[in-house]
Amino acid sequence: MSAEITLMKTPAETRLGDYFEAMRATADRSGLAAYRADAFARFAAKGLPHRRIEAWHYTDLRSMLREAFAPAHLADDAGVAAAKAHVAAMPNPVGPRAVLLDGVYRPDLSSVATLPAGVTLVSVLDRLANGAALGDALSAAEALGTPEAILALNAALMQGGVALTVSPGTFVVEPIELVFLATAGVQASISTRSLIEVGAGASLTLIERHVALGEADNQGNHALIVALGDEAAIDHVARMDGFSKSSVQLGTVLARIGSKARFASFTLMTLPGVTRRQSFLEFAGTHSAADFKGVSLLDGRSHADTTLIVTHTAAHCESREYYKTILDGESTGVYQGRVVVAPGAQKTDGKMLSKALFLADGASMFNKPELEIFADDVVCGHGATVGNLDENQLFYLRARGIPRKDAETLLLNAFAADAIDGVATEELRQELTGSVEQWLHNRES
Repeated sequence: MSAEITLMKTPAETRLGDYFEAMRATADRSGLAAYRADAFARFAAKGLPHRRIEAWHYTDLRSMLREAFAPAHLADDAGVAAAKAHVAAMPNPVGPRAVLLDGVYRPDLSSVATLPAGVTLVSVLDRLANGAALGDALSAAEALGTPEAILALNAALMQGGVALTVSPGTFVVEPIELVFLATAGVQASISTRSLIEVGAGASLTLIERHVALGEADNQGNHALIVALGDEAAIDHVARMDGFSKSSVQLGTVLARIGSKARFASFTLMTLPGVTRRQSFLEFAGTHSAADFKGVSLLDGRSHADTTLIVTHTAAHCESREYYKTILDGESTGVYQGRVVVAPGAQKTDGKMLSKALFLADGASMFNKPELEIFADDVVCGHGATVGNLDENQLFYLRARGIPRKDAETLLLNAFAADAIDGVATEELRQELTGSVEQWLHNRES
């Protein structure tokens, strides 16, 4: 009989406890004191994830997070001015844009006056302060990540977020943007928790942007909880920009979808520090589909971890996971995908594929695809490839007068574009393609 190993608290874990006690000592206008206390107790019982935890074996946060930054304060006048300047310089949004500055929803920086009929967007703390519960669907979605210590820490220290609700039958034509800004010049942590409810028969395109102003030295822990009703659809695009080499960015998506529903998510990761994006999705109704895709562009000593757990509870559902990683310098990429087929989830169709290209000998890639199947009438498969650029393809291009760097760029663009092609709108595809091209240009310069 093996005894459970109890690890001593690290300085970062001790500081996190201090920050929680300081937060608990202040008035909690949302009335979430008991909720936060329960969440922090769950975190404290486990501590920061480490390599002995299978899902965090390749991203030992206990070792990587040497220092825990204090939660960000409300932005001062200079921070607000910088945020306004940044938002003003962004391309005009096609649809509504909600801005969170250092974790707090800021209507003064947002443009949500054009929200269509049937759509509401408020601060999640305002919603909870007014006595609105999470609701059965959201509580069920949140439970997907239990017992994730990072998710518990997010609940305990959350500074804000938004609650976005799309009424049943509402077709939202223009994308809605959620922009998470971090001010520069201050070492701080930001925790947000946002709730997205898409009613039966409704549809939404959601853009999630995480932006640091001036390469902020920032620690982020963000959660997006999605409840998707029957015959509803959501197209979700997430991207992160501008954080420093010492930043740590954690993101969690929790989605529970009904019958004949569709959930599609694409993530672009180009951060120079430590990044982990984890997703938990459950098929709660039959004849539904989920599509996860992403591109990670890594150089220097950056570390990017993509982890997904897709649970097929209902029959006749389809899931796809397709990720591309380009690694330069001494960077590290991680892909962990798990498809779980519960008893009775017959006619499940689940496939996952990870492809990685090395541009330097010092880079590393860890692939860990898994299948857990407890039904006998399913079609499931997984695969992973790693390698270098094809010298024959490079020779073909160079033989036609294309310099080697340009030939590499053409092949790398094509490699990433394969995953981007499935993004919902042409405008978003062009934006993501432009970001890939910019990263490749910066790599060359």
